Amino acid sequence: MMADNKINYGKLDPRLLDVLACPITKTALTYDEAAQELISKKAKLAFPVRDGIPIMLVEEAREIE
Repeated sequence: MMADNKINYGKLDPRLLDVLACPITKTALTYDEAAQELISKKAKLAFPVRDGIPIMLVEEAREIE
């Protein structure tokens, strides 16, 4: 059935967390669903997720503490 393959464009596919890494530190990322961001704790950066698509460009990231 096609219902099993339904795409939710507002959410990040959890399988992406298994393959994505911080472009600077190459470390794992955590997903903040409320803020729609992927967090690199080591680089202290938050990468936006727009319409379920991670934007992994350093110039698009915001600094975090």
